[in-house]
Amino acid sequence: MAAGMKQLSKTFIWILMGMLIVGLAGFGAVNFTSSASSVASVGDEEVSIGTYVRELQREQRALQAQTGQAVSMAQLSAFGLDRVVLGRLISLAALDHEAKDLGLSIGDENLIEELGSIDAFQGVNGAFDREAYSFALSNAGLSEKEFEEDLRREAARTIVQNAVLSGTKMPGILTETLTGFIGARRSFSYVQINAADIALTAQVPADAELQAFYETAQDQFMLPETKVITYAALRPSMLLDEVEIDEAALRQLFDDRSSQYQVPERRLVERLVFADDAAAASAKAQLETGGATFESLVDDRGLTLQDIDMGDVTMGALGAAGTDVFAAQVGDVAGPLPSDLGPALYRVNGRLEAQITTFEQAMPDLREELASARTRRLVEAQAEDIDDLLAGGATLEELATESGLELVQIHWTDNASDGIAAYEGFRTAAAAVTAEDFPAVDFLDDGSLFALRLDEVLPERPEPFADARDKVLAAWQADRLSTALREQGEALLTQAESAGFSEGAEVKTETGLTRTAYIDTVPADLVTQVFEMEVGNFRLVQDAESAVAVRLDGILPPEASDDMNLLTQALQAQLDQALAQEMFQAYVQDVQARAEPRVDQQALNAAQANFQ
Repeated sequence: MAAGMKQLSKTFIWILMGMLIVGLAGFGAVNFTSSASSVASVGDEEVSIGTYVRELQREQRALQAQTGQAVSMAQLSAFGLDRVVLGRLISLAALDHEAKDLGLSIGDENLIEELGSIDAFQGVNGAFDREAYSFALSNAGLSEKEFEEDLRREAARTIVQNAVLSGTKMPGILTETLTGFIGARRSFSYVQINAADIALTAQVPADAELQAFYETAQDQFMLPETKVITYAALRPSMLLDEVEIDEAALRQLFDDRSSQYQVPERRLVERLVFADDAAAASAKAQLETGGATFESLVDDRGLTLQDIDMGDVTMGALGAAGTDVFAAQVGDVAGPLPSDLGPALYRVNGRLEAQITTFEQAMPDLREELASARTRRLVEAQAEDIDDLLAGGATLEELATESGLELVQIHWTDNASDGIAAYEGFRTAAAAVTAEDFPAVDFLDDGSLFALRLDEVLPERPEPFADARDKVLAAWQADRLSTALREQGEALLTQAESAGFSEGAEVKTETGLTRTAYIDTVPADLVTQVFEMEVGNFRLVQDAESAVAVRLDGILPPEASDDMNLLTQALQAQLDQALAQEMFQAYVQDVQARAEPRVDQQALNAAQANFQ
């Protein structure tokens, strides 16, 4: 009976295992010893898991080198690089399939020649070395058979690619059209009236006239969309009275900053070192007799003034030469004097007085610094309680009353930069806040905490006339000047069109300018408009600073020069290359479509899950 029960138990267990296997199959586990070796198949070609992982690792290393940070598989997927790698490998496999269908391959002799040309496989004599070949492939995790097959496929792909790309040439008419447009030239004459030369009588408009102008040009006086925000803030400076600083701590900080508060007298010095005392004395004699300058002595040594510049130095840093150098006047050359490199001449270029700050003088700054650090900690200590109050339903107004926070309402826009709006932390929070958000504690760079609430959003609207009056007046004056400038320019243009430029006019002429030419002081689009004109035509071109009446005198072809020839050649090569790339891309897409690629998502997921 016991034996029968035991046999029944075993049978039941095997039935359960069978059901488990069937159930797992429903979730994609075909068997426990899956032999999937590729992530995709393209025609008769396969993209192996090893190839896919190696390409992923290459992209990972490239991205890590670019960013200086470790990159995980999740980040590669987020950037879409896993799909880029798979797409690239599928395209290569499609080309391999096409080359095989076309019967393209390289023979053993060509393969040996290819292997011998790879530096990593060469010995010290420059010839192919089998041991170096085996060692390099072992380090790369490749077998000789696998590598040689890859090399054959790559060579076949190259044959296909060259067949598509060779002889691809863009029609020359396109290059000629582009170079003709870029190199086209114009000659023109013009007379300019500057706004600064227009004399207008002083005039103050009546309020009614200003109001009418404001209503006519109201689009110039619009306020941007504005958020009305109430915030409560606790700043370290608000807690200074709660912090006591003892004198011992202040003196310790003062001692630690001694180099800042006790700065000795210094000199700006250049030092020219010589091989011996005789050479240094000779150079000094040349300076004293006017036979040489300090700069010429430096040049004779093959040095520059930057090479001999010591910067600002203390007396102690100059050693035995310190006393004499500090006794010299600015501009004097002291020496010869000793240095750690030999006898030298020292030129004094500047004198920096000592800066001595006493403890009493530094005490206010020291106290503020220590107190600021402690008040920042006090603010941090209160942050959790304040956040709990907000989470419990407390309003910003209640926080201001009960916890002593500063309560302020502001009108905030993207251009706001005053007060708390100058802090990036507040600007980020203000830009993101919505009417549905509840106030929460956040921090500023200076250690302050704040919480904000959006009260309302004001749409884009005209600025009230009373607030914008100064702007309206300035715009009115500018419009008055612009009108006068336009009227004078139109009068000049009318006269020029009827009888040409008057004899007393200051006519300026430009010859053979291209579209990219720039003329200072004239309207920015003058040259552009000139290229839209016909020979002999006049046109008025105006901006806020001047009005120009211009006449087109001649249309010239591109200049026959080496630069234009080089431009033509570069454009032709670029267009040929672009056409070849587009043709090859179209060919690859067609090959890939005919090869009907199939992706093994299970193998792909497994490869990515085990990717390091």
